[in-house]
Amino acid sequence: MTFDPSDILRASILIVDDQESNVQLLEQFLRQTGYSNVSSMMNPGEVSALHRENNYDLILLDLQMPDMDGFQVMDALQDNEAEGYLPVIVLTAQPNHKVRALQCGAKDFISKPFDLIEVKSRIHNMLEVRLLYKQLANYNRELEQTVQERTAELRESEERYRCLTELACDWYWEQDENGKFIKTAGPILEMLGISVSDLADKEGEALGGWDEVARVELVSRIAARQPFLDFALNRIKRDGSLQRYQVSGEPMFDRACGYIGYRGIGVERAGMA
Repeated sequence: MTFDPSDILRASILIVDDQESNVQLLEQFLRQTGYSNVSSMMNPGEVSALHRENNYDLILLDLQMPDMDGFQVMDALQDNEAEGYLPVIVLTAQPNHKVRALQCGAKDFISKPFDLIEVKSRIHNMLEVRLLYKQLANYNRELEQTVQERTAELRESEERYRCLTELACDWYWEQDENGKFIKTAGPILEMLGISVSDLADKEGEALGGWDEVARVELVSRIAARQPFLDFALNRIKRDGSLQRYQVSGEPMFDRACGYIGYRGIGVERAGMA
């Protein structure tokens, strides 16, 4: 991931310090360096609300302030930081405060009195990381949106395919891994004049006039989990007339490649006495 270096100079920066001289020094220095979106304040109690409103790319935060110190400000920011990333560089003259500040969520520190070369370097590095972080977050959101859109398109495509399949055939059927019919669509019962369970291999029961050779072959193909296309299947009705069917089917598997059953379509061909 890359970005235009000028994006860094357009980043939003908030300076928080109760010393007006420090605020003026940092603000003037940053503007002279080329940063165009710099603001400042001396009331630490308003930082959290301002950050929620403006989502600053960087907050330069003094630790030693009356009423509300920098550690309390960071606690408030953590409570309201939806992204889980606190874009804070602390300003401190106390070396022993640096480790605590980092533990509280600050990403870096600048020592007082200010070394302007250090200030420039640390702010630039911090903003570079911050912009990359935001770019990655945007990419992840776009990727998630794309996945959702593609999933919706796939579901729509599958639904169209199912509807077209049902329109192009007399019936649609699905069996589970045990051979039980779990779904049928179309007037299959009316057409066959039997229950779909009659197609199962029931030892010792009448098979409803089906061509035994073809029926056994079809059952064996399903047992072997083989696909079949336009398989001819005949049945003699009680009145002696011949019903001729053509069926196609394929095995179904889950995401772990486990067998979960069959699905297929069937049409009735012109009968003959």
